[in-house]
Amino acid sequence: MNISDPVKEALKLPNGARFYRCALQVNPFAYLQRHAKESRFTSEKEYNAAIIKACKDQGVEVISITDHQRSSTAEDLADAARQAGITVFPGAELETKEGAHFLCMFDPKESLSRVTGILGDCGIHDPINPPSTIKYDVHELLEEARKWSCIPVAAHVSHDKGLLKILDGQARANAWKHPMLWACSLPGSVAEAPDNLKPILKNENPDYRRSRPIAILNAQDISCPEDLAKPGATCWIKMSVVSIEGLRQAFLDPSSRIRLASDPVPEEHSEFVALTWQGGFLDGAGIHFNDNLNVLIGGRGTGKSTVVESVRYVLGLDPLGEEAAVAHEGIIRHVLKSGTKISLLVCMHRPTKAYYLIERTVPNPPVVRDEDGNILPLVPGDVLQRVEIYGQHEISELAKSPERRTRLLERFVDHDPALAKRRDDIKRLLEKSRSRILELAKEKAKIEEQLNQLPAIEATLARYQKLGLEDRLKEQSLLVKEERVLRAARERLLPFREILEQLQRALPIDRALLSARALEELPGRVVLAGADAVLEAFSKRMEEIAIKIQEVINTADLGLEDVQKKWDSRKQGVLASYEAILRELQKSKVDGAEFIKLRQLIEELKPLKDKLTVLERDLKEYETQRRGQLIEWEDIKAAEFRQLEKAARRVNGKLENRVLVEVVRAGNREPLLRFLDEKIGGRLAETKAALKQLSDFSVPVFSETCRSGKDALAKAYGIPVSQADRLATVGKSVLLELEELDLPPTTTVKLNVASENAAAQWQTLEELSTGQKATALLLLLLLESQAPLVVDQPEDDLDNRFITDGVVPKMREEKGRRQFVFATHNANIPVLGDAELIVGLTASGDAGQGKGRMPEYHMGSIDSVPVRQLVEEVLEGGKEAFETRRLKYGF
Repeated sequence: MNISDPVKEALKLPNGARFYRCALQVNPFAYLQRHAKESRFTSEKEYNAAIIKACKDQGVEVISITDHQRSSTAEDLADAARQAGITVFPGAELETKEGAHFLCMFDPKESLSRVTGILGDCGIHDPINPPSTIKYDVHELLEEARKWSCIPVAAHVSHDKGLLKILDGQARANAWKHPMLWACSLPGSVAEAPDNLKPILKNENPDYRRSRPIAILNAQDISCPEDLAKPGATCWIKMSVVSIEGLRQAFLDPSSRIRLASDPVPEEHSEFVALTWQGGFLDGAGIHFNDNLNVLIGGRGTGKSTVVESVRYVLGLDPLGEEAAVAHEGIIRHVLKSGTKISLLVCMHRPTKAYYLIERTVPNPPVVRDEDGNILPLVPGDVLQRVEIYGQHEISELAKSPERRTRLLERFVDHDPALAKRRDDIKRLLEKSRSRILELAKEKAKIEEQLNQLPAIEATLARYQKLGLEDRLKEQSLLVKEERVLRAARERLLPFREILEQLQRALPIDRALLSARALEELPGRVVLAGADAVLEAFSKRMEEIAIKIQEVINTADLGLEDVQKKWDSRKQGVLASYEAILRELQKSKVDGAEFIKLRQLIEELKPLKDKLTVLERDLKEYETQRRGQLIEWEDIKAAEFRQLEKAARRVNGKLENRVLVEVVRAGNREPLLRFLDEKIGGRLAETKAALKQLSDFSVPVFSETCRSGKDALAKAYGIPVSQADRLATVGKSVLLELEELDLPPTTTVKLNVASENAAAQWQTLEELSTGQKATALLLLLLLESQAPLVVDQPEDDLDNRFITDGVVPKMREEKGRRQFVFATHNANIPVLGDAELIVGLTASGDAGQGKGRMPEYHMGSIDSVPVRQLVEEVLEGGKEAFETRRLKYGF
């Protein structure tokens, strides 16, 4: 990747615990010879090379060499593995006095001589011919292991020589519950274990129940390279430091740190990879993020909030609420300061894996670059969608907004792109049909207004006809009709002129998409080039047709002009006679010209009757189409609501007995109330109050009731008649627009505030304290999303009970599917949450002139001694957090 040097340096920093594929029961070559195992290898060197290659091929990074009752036989294989970059836990497979097998593993830094000495303490003094069992029984071995600083794993517990096979009765139960027994191995999953042992392995048998469930590993004898490919031969163990302490932490927290071959592979998700600063309070600092749970810790003023707000700023995201906006602006202006450059490297996995570098220099806008360093015409939201960032106390802002709560729920909706497209299409069709209906209605009203004059004109004409003018001016009267015929003849050519204009605008056809340059990178360019020839021929032919149409229209124009000239000659003769008659009528004080004008007006109005008929037909068709569109519009909204209901049920299932989410269709009446204010206005207070209080509301029913009149409105909605009259007399355009209103659903969130094991006691957000509101919403935020979630000090609004009982378990469940970044003072989050990366921040210098630091030795997981010590020094926690830490730290 072509990225800046600060980001390259950040990528070299520790990024905490990750899964290592481990083979914890590898046998050396001497084991094969001793047990006469069939093998294609004739020398230890050849065998070692094949095992190492198989480890590399299978992605095995950690092995433990555990020969039976021996350790010195592993020396050459261990050296070869270390040279290949594979970490080795030295050890042996020991058999107790009862005959139970244990894998005893020592730290990778442990010397072979010390391991050999410990085997001597077990009674193994002759490594060539060791005794069949050691001098210790199971209980004694587990006690001695504490002194040796080694980890004993009960090997193949469900098979021959396994702890659960060799022992029985109280001895078996006591051994299984021994505090120094942290792990056992199986060749497969618990589901594949013998039925009588499953309750023990699942910690469900009361006689064998442990306060902390035992860690179950996949491990089995590996005596040839092919064994490494067997599903139960290896497992994945999460560590930040591959060490005995790393194993111990993993075995103390297996649900977070152990993955068997049968377990699902963690889901890939969008993630922050690295973050750096050039300038400002965190100048020169960098973070190499883990893709799971990241926790920022440190005293006040060390820069935790600065990290959170830097991520928000570089992504161009806005805070929620005025208070959060002020805090954000203060950090950008006074802590980061003008000129500081923030760089965020992100990774996307869908549709393919790709990296993007997002950079922003205060106070300029963000810039997005691809892996080659090219600037892209994108904003951060185009690359990394739906990132959620919440500063201190900001989660409580969600409680104030039903719309934002609904958007939270929409994260769990399986969106149907086809439905979304249809929604947009129907919305456009409704707007188009409304516009067309109003145009037709306006034109219809105009014609009706003109036709309303016709009876009066005809009555006046009739009086003239009684004077005998119809006969005397018959020829002139007919001339008016003839003139109308000629005008109509010319009008018949108009549609063809419009067609010709459209055709001419479309020609020549644009064939740029089929040019040689456009096709040069396409493998099917030779075939596609044929389409260019087809379009070229078509374009030429259509141009010829356009020319022909123009010629035909020109010929028609000339013909009509000739007819017009001949008719004009006839008209002149008629007009001469007409003028003579008019002069004669004037003597009788009769206005013959007025008669002809009336006749002309009638001839002009008569065609409007036909036009009115067409308009009424078109209007009816559009209104029929619109009724269908409105039905589909409501169907689409109902389908979207059903998706939201399904999402609510899904959330309720995931947060069973903790959070309850309910959605109300068209629950948000604000768009309707704003519509009434903007389009109708006046006093509508009672109407708005009534509509707002309705538990169920239908826009189509309301609009139809408006059309039914004031009495229907007043009765249906219990509103004053005067306000109902205002609604019933609004114009057609307002009612059409009303029909298209989309009232969003509202989301109600309830929290179970009952104590553990008590009957559920549900309270809505409005009834909850600030801390309880934040708890309910944080539980929702933790669920299903592909985008990172960043939260600054969530404990400020929560109490320890809610953190330990609700938030942390959900965080642990979801962190394999989503990246979390939390800044906190509370030990529950990094310790109980088993944070993969803990970053310790410190600060030096005077206020306003100081500098934040992130020492590399304070970056890691709880299995890193400096990190563990920092957690103990800096963070606070409740009783359970401290008790958990006692177990984790070995106090």
